[in-house]
Amino acid sequence: MEKEYTLKYWRKGINDRYDGWRVKKVDPVFAVIPYFLRTRMDAQNFFEECLPIDHIEEFIKEHKEDIPDLSIMHVIMAALTRLISQRPRLNRFVMWNKIYARNHINISIAVKRSLTADGEETLIKPYFMPDATLQDVVRITRDELNANQKQGQQNGSDAVSKIMGFLPPWLMRTVVFCLLNLDKVGWMPKFINKVSPWHCSIFLTNIGSIGVESIYHHLYEFGTCSMFTAMGRKSRKNIIDKEGNIEEQKSIQLKFVFDERICDGYYYAASMRMLNQILLNPSVLLVPPAQVIVDDGVGKKRIDL
Repeated sequence: MEKEYTLKYWRKGINDRYDGWRVKKVDPVFAVIPYFLRTRMDAQNFFEECLPIDHIEEFIKEHKEDIPDLSIMHVIMAALTRLISQRPRLNRFVMWNKIYARNHINISIAVKRSLTADGEETLIKPYFMPDATLQDVVRITRDELNANQKQGQQNGSDAVSKIMGFLPPWLMRTVVFCLLNLDKVGWMPKFINKVSPWHCSIFLTNIGSIGVESIYHHLYEFGTCSMFTAMGRKSRKNIIDKEGNIEEQKSIQLKFVFDERICDGYYYAASMRMLNQILLNPSVLLVPPAQVIVDDGVGKKRIDL
């Protein structure tokens, strides 16, 4: 999927990285901010959305035959992918005080190979085309899960972690120092980028699956992830409708942590409103978007335009 996406959509320029285009058309304030807010920890913004899910669960029931394994998490993943296709600045990242537009869409997810207290945990990172439908998201995610679900099986991320775990502390510090600095200039080996869960458009965790309420999860300094999304458990509460009647509503909490250096607050707010609109009408995810919006800060980089 990554190779297919790159061949179709990416033309690399002299100032670009292998994983992103250099953003040059940017407000002067945003060109300066990364030099003052030098880390993602400095630039974290927090946002919370209470998502009603009664209509989503009804939607899932309607499509359980034609979209096997469909879940609320798939709907949210598809909605986030659709959001990035329409609000591409959300897919930017900052590296070494420079802003880049990611040339792909991928979502890192932590999954358990078995639902026990001591069950192995691994990470998958499916890639999606910007015009992906809900059916595409379910199929690609299912394939990734099936390839990594067996107890004791190792994927690329597991293998690299295991090898590095055998290194003595002094060598581990040296390796990590080299990786951090190579990544700053875009020279980190591609296979590390491919297996790293921290090099992604969005890091998504469904802690509601273990009965925990949503949390604000910090961003990582290593990697390029500019958005962390946490899903909480299902809950019921009473709300007052427009007519003043009290009704029970099932919902989940979505909590987001953003890197504020990649776009302004108005863009984020408008994007969250769009995400809410998509999730209120998940049937729009069954068909591709009418058009895919290209980041206006990178110029004409897509070969198919």
